[in-house]
Amino acid sequence: MALEDLVIFPAQFYKLTDSEQQNSLINLGICTANDLKLLRKETSLDHHLASLLIENTIGCYPLPLGLAFNFIIDNHPYIIPMVIEESSVIATASKTAKWINQSGSISTEQIGCCGIGQIQIPKTNNFELLFQIIEKHKNKLIDNVNTGILRSLVARGGGLKEIIVRKLDRGDGQSMAVIHLHIDCQDAMGANIINQTCEYLKPDIEQLTGEKIGLCILSNLADTKITRAKVIIHNIDQELGEKIVEASLFAQLDPYRAVTNNKGVMNGIDPVLIATGNDWRAVESSMHAYATRNGSYSSITHWQMHNNDLHGILEAPIQVGIVGGVTKLHPIARICLKIMKVHSATELARVIAAVGIVQNLGALRALVSEGIIKGHMRLHISNLAISVGATTKELPFIRQFLEQRLTVQKRITESDAREAIRWVREQKV
Repeated sequence: MALEDLVIFPAQFYKLTDSEQQNSLINLGICTANDLKLLRKETSLDHHLASLLIENTIGCYPLPLGLAFNFIIDNHPYIIPMVIEESSVIATASKTAKWINQSGSISTEQIGCCGIGQIQIPKTNNFELLFQIIEKHKNKLIDNVNTGILRSLVARGGGLKEIIVRKLDRGDGQSMAVIHLHIDCQDAMGANIINQTCEYLKPDIEQLTGEKIGLCILSNLADTKITRAKVIIHNIDQELGEKIVEASLFAQLDPYRAVTNNKGVMNGIDPVLIATGNDWRAVESSMHAYATRNGSYSSITHWQMHNNDLHGILEAPIQVGIVGGVTKLHPIARICLKIMKVHSATELARVIAAVGIVQNLGALRALVSEGIIKGHMRLHISNLAISVGATTKELPFIRQFLEQRLTVQKRITESDAREAIRWVREQKV
């Protein structure tokens, strides 16, 4: 797929008819006819498969799957599948990505490669002795794991890389110890691998130390694998840039604003996680925990002006996979990964981070210029009309009526939508 095709193609995509959209996706090699056939089924998930994924299955709960366009990340074009029920998110992502393409760039990197497993010792007999024993036998423990339970992972470049011992004050005069295993899971998210490794080492550590182990469990706060995304907008309008920086500072200083700011970031991140079959709850938890790393809850994005350029950065733990689990079992997740054309879990995490910061920029731009209501409500009009009984045939006329009403009174309600329906039906259009 040529880069220029990707940049030009989406500009008219939303204007195409349903059949024209399908033909475009097929002609550009984004989806096959079979992919689209599966995507258009009432439920794309076989009931038997659904019953294998969860317990007490009674059906499926469909959510819309859309595509965000115009993303060029690290000089590489991407089409972004997003599963979300909220209006305006995909449009904002696509529109903002196009703005960045025209005036700036998106770059990403990942610092570190390991997930974390925790082996807890609730009450240590002697923490200093425990620490010395683990340090003395660390290399042997690592070798035992890497030549045993993780030997196939090691063959792919991963494995147990480090063992660290932490001390926690229980508050009752005794100490809790936590042994961290840093494991490179390669292209897997790694929950099962990490949990199994913790359990595998439990008897060896108990025998070496004489301590009694409590929990063996992964941590979803993988701050040993940080994904960073940066956006630059060159020669931005000075007033707009300064307003975005001021809005960013508000979110850095005030946790009430930071929560809403970060929710907006997750508006971009969660839909990609869901589309690709990744554990969005784990990533949500880790990102919100990471937002408190300096002692209080703050924004996970930061925007600053450097001369005439706007610079933004998002930095957070994003632990994802492209092999194993739902990413391979769910047929739609497989299609979404194929659409994205990502080749590693690291690449997927970097793309996800980029979508998050682009979504944040789009939201801030709307907030400091036209306001969030005007932009959001324009895209929410169809949902509002359908919710009060509009038919598909009536929608274009109702949209026109409500857009005019929005321009005049700066807001629209269900009453406005009902009035629009009455007017359209009286006109018999």
